[in-house]
Amino acid sequence: MALLIIGLLLFLGMHSISIFALDFRNRQIEKNHLAWKAGYSIIALIGFFLIVQGYSQAKLAPTLLYVTPSWLGHVSALLMLPVFILFIAPYFPGKIRAMTKHPQLIAVKLWAVSHLLVNGMLADVVLFGAFLIWAVVDRISMKKRTSRQVHHLPRAMMNDVIIVVLGLGFYGVFAMYLHQRLIGIAPFVMN
Repeated sequence: MALLIIGLLLFLGMHSISIFALDFRNRQIEKNHLAWKAGYSIIALIGFFLIVQGYSQAKLAPTLLYVTPSWLGHVSALLMLPVFILFIAPYFPGKIRAMTKHPQLIAVKLWAVSHLLVNGMLADVVLFGAFLIWAVVDRISMKKRTSRQVHHLPRAMMNDVIIVVLGLGFYGVFAMYLHQRLIGIAPFVMN
């Protein structure tokens, strides 16, 4: 569990610098934008690696916190439908991005909640709960920060069609194939 927590601290910590130390972040970028990006990426990747390793280890000695009814698997799958769409929405600006304002944070919240609905082990609650709390705090803090430019395609109505098609395609591939290969769980197989 320690590796999971360290990984979360590194990964979410790097993603929280804009929340808690925006001036520090801005000074670092002014000094050397490339060095900031490199350091940020390296620490976030190390954190991600530790999350994967720590979560895998924690699952070997599971601590059950709660059990949910099996029908919540269907609710979880339904909540996951917009996740991939919203996650790529900032890069294809259109009405979806404009209406949601921060689509990736909504995607993270939906991903976390949908997984908390069907995973009641301690490692699950730590992992998905940490991401949910981070996304809520980040969204609140964004009300006080000025928006940064995200490199994306020009705004067009067709972008909404593109992200829905791509998002649903990614959802299908991930749910039917990659989730089993990468995570070890087939989401549509009921026990």
